[in-house]
Amino acid sequence: MPANQVVGLDPGELFVHRNIANVVLHTDFNCLSVIQFAVDVLKVEHIIVCGHYGCGGIRAALGNDEFGLVDNWLRHIKDIYIKHKDEIDHLRFDQQKVNRLCELNVIEQVNNLAKTKIVQHAWNRGQALAIHGLIYSIADGLLKELNMNASNTKSIDPIFRMHENA
Repeated sequence: MPANQVVGLDPGELFVHRNIANVVLHTDFNCLSVIQFAVDVLKVEHIIVCGHYGCGGIRAALGNDEFGLVDNWLRHIKDIYIKHKDEIDHLRFDQQKVNRLCELNVIEQVNNLAKTKIVQHAWNRGQALAIHGLIYSIADGLLKELNMNASNTKSIDPIFRMHENA
């Protein structure tokens, strides 16, 4: 389903960047360029990281199969799994594990976005900008708020905070 339909907006009202499993890496210049254009040029006030339950990238990362070059990308999801291994492994069914990792991944990517210089510079200059973590259920069409939002540098661990005069 097109992203604008999920959130009830008309075509062209939503600026979208997609990649496998919604990963935000500080070395992904494609993703960072999209974010910088959206924040600095379009002056967006809201960024949504929206995953979906049953994500194939998340499912692949939970396994040990080799898929080629994409294995390097999925490694970042495996790192999130390791961080939350006890919680995920405690779940009984594979689908529950996949879905919980989908949620945890969205939360991690919201945090990654907040750590970017692009976002922090916007906040430091007083620009209205909020990051929201959502997850979509393909099964029932519902969009779930993960209560993971960031709108200032207070949500960032101090080691990642840029000086306000940067």
